[in-house]
Amino acid sequence: MKIARFSHDDAIMYGIVDESDLVVLAGDPMFAGYETTGARVPLADAVLLAPVIPRSKIVCVGKNYHDHAAEMGGVAPEEPLLFLKPNTAVIGPGDAIVRPALSERTEYEGELAVVIGKIAKNVKAADALSHVLGYTIGNDVTARDLQRKDGQWSRAKGFDTFCPLGPVIETDFDPASATIETRVNGEVRQHAPLTDMIHSVATIIEYASAVFTLLPGDVILTGTPAGVGTFEAGDTVEVEITGLGILRSAVRDAQPAS
Repeated sequence: MKIARFSHDDAIMYGIVDESDLVVLAGDPMFAGYETTGARVPLADAVLLAPVIPRSKIVCVGKNYHDHAAEMGGVAPEEPLLFLKPNTAVIGPGDAIVRPALSERTEYEGELAVVIGKIAKNVKAADALSHVLGYTIGNDVTARDLQRKDGQWSRAKGFDTFCPLGPVIETDFDPASATIETRVNGEVRQHAPLTDMIHSVATIIEYASAVFTLLPGDVILTGTPAGVGTFEAGDTVEVEITGLGILRSAVRDAQPAS
């Protein structure tokens, strides 16, 4: 089942994708379930928004593909390497990534995103997937020059617009059967099966939930494959995952302060 968060007639709603329509839900399915209102909205008349705005945090995993760890100049860590993005970094499909004036090198990182559906604390891997609402696509945009300069990643990863998510949440998804591909202006930059991830979704949830409580609506970005690189104002960045669709973002530069 594909769940969308969308705007229509100046209202923000949730719906289930049914071919070319959205079946309108009575509320946020994470808390209100899947009760429908009986209304339908044509997809063509709706504006898709980020399918979730994390209530507390975006948990990210660094260097979770061997080839990406190598291209970053190191080996993959034995345990998941965690860092956080603020929820103010989230934008939806079609929204613009804004390259900040503070950075001269912004890069894409296409990733599988996991949406937590119920409270998870000290969850074991065997039970971890029962805490997942579904899956979507993410782009862990990074100011690479600031990442190298700072030595820690909060600023480089945390700018507004640095976490595109979408287009929808798929509740029935098997990462073992999917591939991820990132394109800039149609040119393929990243391509890998999701099975190339070093630490699985279940392992990441177990590891992260031992550190901090995962709340409904929290998002986990599971790492990016090799092929990260730059983009410029005017570019279009697309991240596609089999079965989840395409997350498409325009790029623009920040406007100078007045």
